[in-house]
Amino acid sequence: MQLELLNDQGQGASHLDVPETVFGREYNEALVHQIVVAYQANARQGTRAQKDREQVRHSTRKPFKQKTTGRARAGMTSSPLWRGGGRIFPNLPEENFTQKINKKMYRAGMSSILSQLAREGRLAVLESFKLDSPKTKVLADRFKAMNLQSVMVIADEVDENLYLASRNLVNVLIVEPRYADPVSLVRFKKVLVTKGAIDKLKEMFA
Repeated sequence: MQLELLNDQGQGASHLDVPETVFGREYNEALVHQIVVAYQANARQGTRAQKDREQVRHSTRKPFKQKTTGRARAGMTSSPLWRGGGRIFPNLPEENFTQKINKKMYRAGMSSILSQLAREGRLAVLESFKLDSPKTKVLADRFKAMNLQSVMVIADEVDENLYLASRNLVNVLIVEPRYADPVSLVRFKKVLVTKGAIDKLKEMFA
C-alpha cells in the first residue's frame, strides 16, 4: 500500500510504500467504538461524590407530628424522599470506571483507524518535521502554508522546540508514536506521520 508523501508546502511530491497490516486493514466500526469509549472511560478520575442520608446536615427532629396532618408520615428531613435529602445509592469517589482492552484488540483497533484515515485521504507522510526555534508563530505559519487548520503530527521524535511551539495551538497536536491515542486520531481532520514514525507504528500495531 502507498501513502502520499508531502513536501514542506503540503504538496504531494511522491508516494511511500507502507505495510498493509497497519494501513490497509478493513475498518471495524464496533472495535473502534469500543477502544475509543474505553480510552475515555480510563481517563475519568471519578472525583465526584454525593452524600447519603447519614452525611447530609439535617436535623434529626421529626418534621411534623405523625397523625392528623393528612400528610405521609416522616421521621426526618434527611430522607432520600425529601428535597435536599441524602441519596439512596450515592456516587462515591472510589468508583472505578476503567475498562479492560486486550492488547490484540487495541492494536487491531488502532490499525483500523489508521487504515480508514488513509482511505479517506486524511493521512499523509512527511520526510521529517523539525523546527529551528521554539516559535509558535513559525509553526502556525507553516501549517497555514500547508492549508491545515486541524492537524495531528506523529513525529518519530518531539524535541523541545516542537513541544514549546505547539502547546498553545488549539487545533494542533504533536506527539511521538507511543502517545498516539484513538480519540485524537478520530478527532483531527488531518494526520501527518513522519517516515521515522512509520517504522515505529509498524512495530507497535503490526
